[in-house]
Amino acid sequence: MPRPSPKQKLFNGRDHSWMQFNRRVLEEAEDATNPLLERVKFLAITGSNLDEYVEIRQAGLMQRIEDGYREPGYDGLRPDESLAMLTAEIHGFVNAQYRCWNEHLLPELRQQGIRLLEWDELGEEARAHAQSYFQREVDPLLTPIAIDPAHPFPRVLNKALCLALLLRRKRRSSGPLVLGVVTVPRALPRFVRLPAVEGKYDYVLLQDLITQNLGGMYRGYEVMARAAFRVTRNSNLYFEEEEARSLLETIRVELHNRRKGDAVRLEVEAGAHAEIVERLRVNFELDENQVYQCDGPMNLSRLMFFYGDIERPALKFAPFTPKPLHLSRKAANIFDELRLHDILLHHPYDSYDSVVDFIQQGAEDPAVVSMKQTLYRTSSDSPMLTALTEAAATKEATLVVELMARFDEASNIRWARSMEDAGVQVFHGVVGLKTHCKLALLVRRDEDGVTRRYCHLGTGNYNPVTARFYTDLSLLTCDPQITERVHMVFNYLTAHAEVDDYRPLLVAPLTMAESFLGLIRREAEHARAGRPAHIVAKMNALLEPSVIDALYAASQAGVEIDLIVRGLSILRPGVKGLSERIRVRSIVGRFLEHSRIFHFANGGSDEIYLGSADWMPRNLFERCEVVFPVRDPAVKARIHDEILPALLADTVKARMQQGDGSYVRAAAVYKGAPAFNSQEFLMKLAEGKTDLDAIPAARTTKTPSRQPARKVQAAD
Repeated sequence: MPRPSPKQKLFNGRDHSWMQFNRRVLEEAEDATNPLLERVKFLAITGSNLDEYVEIRQAGLMQRIEDGYREPGYDGLRPDESLAMLTAEIHGFVNAQYRCWNEHLLPELRQQGIRLLEWDELGEEARAHAQSYFQREVDPLLTPIAIDPAHPFPRVLNKALCLALLLRRKRRSSGPLVLGVVTVPRALPRFVRLPAVEGKYDYVLLQDLITQNLGGMYRGYEVMARAAFRVTRNSNLYFEEEEARSLLETIRVELHNRRKGDAVRLEVEAGAHAEIVERLRVNFELDENQVYQCDGPMNLSRLMFFYGDIERPALKFAPFTPKPLHLSRKAANIFDELRLHDILLHHPYDSYDSVVDFIQQGAEDPAVVSMKQTLYRTSSDSPMLTALTEAAATKEATLVVELMARFDEASNIRWARSMEDAGVQVFHGVVGLKTHCKLALLVRRDEDGVTRRYCHLGTGNYNPVTARFYTDLSLLTCDPQITERVHMVFNYLTAHAEVDDYRPLLVAPLTMAESFLGLIRREAEHARAGRPAHIVAKMNALLEPSVIDALYAASQAGVEIDLIVRGLSILRPGVKGLSERIRVRSIVGRFLEHSRIFHFANGGSDEIYLGSADWMPRNLFERCEVVFPVRDPAVKARIHDEILPALLADTVKARMQQGDGSYVRAAAVYKGAPAFNSQEFLMKLAEGKTDLDAIPAARTTKTPSRQPARKVQAAD
């Protein structure tokens, strides 16, 4: 290990922080208090998380090393040192994943009558069913390959499950062993359901079913050994700006080139024949530490299949119905309501249908003359895009679509083309910057003869599917100043028309970073003057050094700082003389914490902002982002008195970050504190089964002073 540098005293490692996050997700899979199928789902999420991390972050480190980069990162480690540490952590994590599967989930599933069977455990009826399925559905999709001078090693697709075989020709028993490869069809489930008595579920792995039929595919060969394997390739997406090529064409080319990425990881079935492993390793040009032994089903993300296939409600979280929006008696439609007050929606506790309705009403209302919206990620059957398409027939409709949203490019290209054909003006934002802000702007000629702008600003994507299990915030408003600035942001996105001042909005990459630094410095000034000074910030990741330095300085000036960071955080909290007043917690539970909230005590005149940006370099400097103020007193009270206190009081799903980057459960830090699950509380609150008095004192030195329990404007 390299000797610690001054930077290492200020920042923890990004890669270590990410591994700590995925371990927190794995803890949910290990947690026996979660329903069994939810635990399987959490394990599947750790698999998909790790896949994306390996093909992006680990691949990126390897690329930097190959390109000759030697400059240390924020943690003082060179790329080669970071890669060595990351690789070791991933090996340990993979072992922990399969321990969870083999020692906990698999036995408990069996106890519940859900069995993943070996071939020799199958009875006659089950084998007949499986063989019939193979002949009907599987065999037509298989292409067995025997590698020889006329048949080179096939181009194995990224993350495709394959079988590698050692074959011996029956007529040449003394000759060299031949390597065979069969790709398991991606279009089929990895688990084949077998006949079972009602209420019971029996499955066999698709790869095991194929294995039983290898003899028929390789006639003339004797199968000496076989093993499942899976290769992960570099999926980093790079862009080279060329005036002669449009961004759309650049994306198409990169989507094609992505399939040609170098291998960065080889997963092999545990116990595989050493010669199979070595031949595969050499073929993919990998080092030994890039080979991972998998003691169970390969590609754990495929375990998500069980969650959808098994109809056992008792093994899942109890159903939750989000609270619908109810308009007041004075309002005939959403626009009437917004002229009375702003509306805050806290998803998934408040129904996302209200956001969809806002867009659909805009498309259907003849008084609405213009609609503009940004799109980063959405569902394939998005009702919002349908509404925009229909609106284009009678009004101005504009869409700013992000083509560079990782792994969503192909879908977004299709939508962009179809909407252009329908008459929607489609723009791709500012070249070189991802459009990540969540904005929808409607212009309406109201009944009183005044033309007004109505706006939705959000912290999450316009995706009704993910809105059911992501926590996000939506603000609906017709505040003239906010909506005018949103209009200016759209001008920036469509015409690169910059202005010097977007206040009260914070807009990246133009004004946001310096604005946040100014707000943090202002808290430090309040603290030095003896005025109330407190920062509560909730986000997905905290990686920007200038922001962290400002937080350190604020802590030293006397500002109490509570950070709720779901994922990566390289800040070192609780370090004497540096960050004694900073606490960092992560909440991992039933819903993915995705909202961004920024609260500043401001000497007693609280300010609250919401938005799409994390405190990360890419959000502050490399993306088009918008953070917006909360002004309506009732909306502000809801965040101040309900949402933030509940999150800060969580002792069940919250973990507290330690100075070395590790995490411990909040209950272990705040011993004797009542058990409080913030997400469960907010669900009950939405259902009317509890009230604000149920929130215990927040687990922090100081917290925004909560007013006596009262009704606040929410989704009704």
